[in-house]
Amino acid sequence: MMDANNMPKQVEVRMHDSHLSSEEPKHRNLGLRMCDKLGKNLLLTLTVFGVILGAVCGGLLRLASPIPPDVVMLIAFPGDILMRMLKMLILPLIISSLITGLSGLDAKASGRLGTRAMVYYMSTTIIAAVLGVILVLAIHPGNPKLKKQLGPGMKNDEVSSLDAFLDLIRNLFPENLVQACFQQIQTVTKKVLVTPESEEEDNVTNSVIPLLTEAATEAPEEMKVVIKKGLEFKDGMNVLGLIGFFIAFGIAMGKMGEQAKLMVEFFNILNEIVMKLVIMIMWYSPLGIACLICGKIIAIKDLEVVARQLGMYMVTVIVGLIIHGGIFLPLIYFLVTRKNPFSFFAGIFQAWITALGTASSAGTLPVTFRCLEENLGIDKRVTRFVLPVGATINMDGTALYEAVAAIFIAQMNGVVLDGGQIVTVSLTATLASVGAASIPSAGLVTMLLILTAVGLPTEDISLLVAVDWLLDRMRTSVNVVGDSFGAGIVYHLSKAELDTIDSQHRVHEDIEMTKTQSIYDDMKNHRESNSNQCVYAAHNSVIVDECKSLHYVEYQSWV
Repeated sequence: MMDANNMPKQVEVRMHDSHLSSEEPKHRNLGLRMCDKLGKNLLLTLTVFGVILGAVCGGLLRLASPIPPDVVMLIAFPGDILMRMLKMLILPLIISSLITGLSGLDAKASGRLGTRAMVYYMSTTIIAAVLGVILVLAIHPGNPKLKKQLGPGMKNDEVSSLDAFLDLIRNLFPENLVQACFQQIQTVTKKVLVTPESEEEDNVTNSVIPLLTEAATEAPEEMKVVIKKGLEFKDGMNVLGLIGFFIAFGIAMGKMGEQAKLMVEFFNILNEIVMKLVIMIMWYSPLGIACLICGKIIAIKDLEVVARQLGMYMVTVIVGLIIHGGIFLPLIYFLVTRKNPFSFFAGIFQAWITALGTASSAGTLPVTFRCLEENLGIDKRVTRFVLPVGATINMDGTALYEAVAAIFIAQMNGVVLDGGQIVTVSLTATLASVGAASIPSAGLVTMLLILTAVGLPTEDISLLVAVDWLLDRMRTSVNVVGDSFGAGIVYHLSKAELDTIDSQHRVHEDIEMTKTQSIYDDMKNHRESNSNQCVYAAHNSVIVDECKSLHYVEYQSWV
């Protein structure tokens, strides 16, 4: 009876103890999960806080008395250091990522990868340009009265579409790789006064007088204005030329197989080192981004006046960028992959906020690599090929912005564009955005191309510079989002091919391992046989020596 009465008590006590012991790990696990999430998202939280803090501090400091330029420079100084550090990593990152990405692919796979990426880039850029045209025609932000309020613009040099296209091709094939790291070539036009005799004598240089002002057109009748073209090297990294060369380098190295294994390992290690540096720099980025935004807001003159005058123009561009980046790009991603685009965007949020703060697609490239590879698990062979190319030629936000700006300038001048001119604006904006990264002062030069193509006054571009600091950040962030979605789409379409390549590599590695193992076994057997022979020979030599000694002893005793 005692045992029967005690049994329930023992069971009840055990259940109670087990209940208590199971509650503590739950609380402990919940705390660990919260700490893990906080640790993973701490950098993102600090970056968002930096953007908000920079905007708020910039707005408050504008309300204070005029701030000296030196103080503004000191406020923006940490941001300048951040930009320098990010740009410092662009060259080694592009080189190492392209080579390591393409060396792991065969020629057919890399060709299909590039084709898919180019189709995506051109499609989304055309969509962005058409969207910008539709919005600017529907909202109609331009008004001839604005021209009187804003005043005359600054005269710009004329730019030929043919010259810009030829410069694009020239920069794609740099004559000096070292020079391409800091300079690129550009066609320059100059107006000069020449005499008829000097023109007949092949324009002897001693008789050429530069035209400095428009007043020079009132020169003597024997002098006339001639436009001369020449090629000059301008400061700025020739990213397009470097990408073209190292794409070919990576493909050629991939064809060499085992012979180039040492080089592949070298560039893999270089890429890993650069990404380690990126992680270190990113912990500094919240401070740098806050200072960048704060300094820009303080430096703007007459912010309220500009906002009133160009407010509708800004709204048109921003609405277009939101529609394209928040609706069209996620929709394309969903239609192709059937995956949640918003969870994908959550993975690249760090890259988006960095692009918003730095206004540089190339500067954000290290962060974009890290987000796609670590947060979303995109294959490195895809990211290392698609992202550097996309950061150079995929400019959805830029195409939309330039289409809106061109038609806005036409509306401001009272010019009604016909259907053909509107189509020209869309196509020119698309093509100009493709070559934007390869041209110094890209925004200015590409806008000149569009305005020249439809016969609009180029001097009005300077009227839009006052709000470009904000729109530049907005369109750059959309460019980065477009590059990231493109990498996700290309990875989804190429996943089967990449798996096939991996399986082939595994089979090849197994064969090599089998060969190595067989060679090792042969060597081992050879060593064992040699050792056995040595032991046998040594044993025989001992027997012979013993016989000799025994014979010698017997001989001595007989003697």
